[in-house]
Amino acid sequence: MTHPPATSTSTDMGPAPAPPDVGDAVLAPLLARIAEGAARRDQERTHPFTEIAALKAARVGAVRVPRPLGGAGWSVRSLLTFVIRLGEADPNVAHALRNHYAFVDGLLRDPGTVTARRWLGEAARGTVFGSAATELSSGTVGAQQFRTTLTPDGSGYRLNGTKFYSTGSLYADWITVPAVTPEGDVVTVAVPGDRTGVHRDDDWDGIGQRLTGTGTTRLERVRVEADEVLSRRAADAPRTPHRGALSQLYLTAVVAGILRGIVADGAAVLRSRRRTYAHAHADSPADDPLLQLTIGQIDSAAYAAQATVLAAADALDAHAEHPGEELAHEASLHASRAKIVVDRLGLQAASAVFDVGGASATARGAGLDRHWRNIRTLASHNPGAYKAQAIGDHAVNGTPLPPSGFF
Repeated sequence: MTHPPATSTSTDMGPAPAPPDVGDAVLAPLLARIAEGAARRDQERTHPFTEIAALKAARVGAVRVPRPLGGAGWSVRSLLTFVIRLGEADPNVAHALRNHYAFVDGLLRDPGTVTARRWLGEAARGTVFGSAATELSSGTVGAQQFRTTLTPDGSGYRLNGTKFYSTGSLYADWITVPAVTPEGDVVTVAVPGDRTGVHRDDDWDGIGQRLTGTGTTRLERVRVEADEVLSRRAADAPRTPHRGALSQLYLTAVVAGILRGIVADGAAVLRSRRRTYAHAHADSPADDPLLQLTIGQIDSAAYAAQATVLAAADALDAHAEHPGEELAHEASLHASRAKIVVDRLGLQAASAVFDVGGASATARGAGLDRHWRNIRTLASHNPGAYKAQAIGDHAVNGTPLPPSGFF
């Protein structure tokens, strides 16, 4: 597969750009264009390179960057409101940007450092970041055990290894990669997606979220400059607890967006129907109170999902405003609760929508199956059973949530 070239590999920060124009006058027509071909792209497995390029051009990747650095300075609530809308338009596109916003969020924890200012400056200019972290060779997910290596080579380094679940990297300008040094330290580096030795394989074959660029990244003697090393720590050094709350809540926001899409698609199916059953309650399906009830229940679920996500976003904003372990745990708890509720609402709605269309709604061309497939895939990322158990242990025994990046 041919990938578009990276937007920038410059290390020159230069003056900060003007904040991006990301008002509704810009976003609404952009989202409408993305939504227009979403079902067809899913059916034909056509990757949304054009759609993501349009988002890059609008500099949506800069929305969380502080305004003095050239961004829009959005809160988490504002970001996830946008993600819900983008998830409604095309959840693959929304999901593909998840690692970008997670990377920016990490930089915002200490935005005054030289490293943070440099990479926030890149994001402000429209650069989009992907991530290649997970290795299938590790038997414990999230254990930060890597076989990918970073070894010295002259004034820089060489990066070698294989990663999977590289969500968004197919479309990214830069890719962040964790690795280990000969001394056993864990480092994270950033490399341009088109640098020699970076191979992005389109081999993700999940039933849903099929166009997120979630495949294998192979790294073969990739040159890494000294200033492209983002962080270094001892392998046994404690990590910031509950650092993954935004990443987890982001997926839930995408599910909430799909719920909005189910409402729109279900209503459109119902309006388009001309045939009904002899025992139906109305001559026109659109006037049938039972079918209206189903749409009303799905619409209410979509409302509840969005409200739940944004309430959790407020907790993340509170922690950003007043950093501390207690508020970090509270934000993680809100995000975890939101996942449990919204995943269930989404899966129920994605099944119920078929009740308004009859057998014809199951036709492949209708594309309604993509909603269930996409929600099921998103919900499976971090199994809800572990989240619900941890929430229950906290409620009953006061046990803190696990401090890993999955909470």
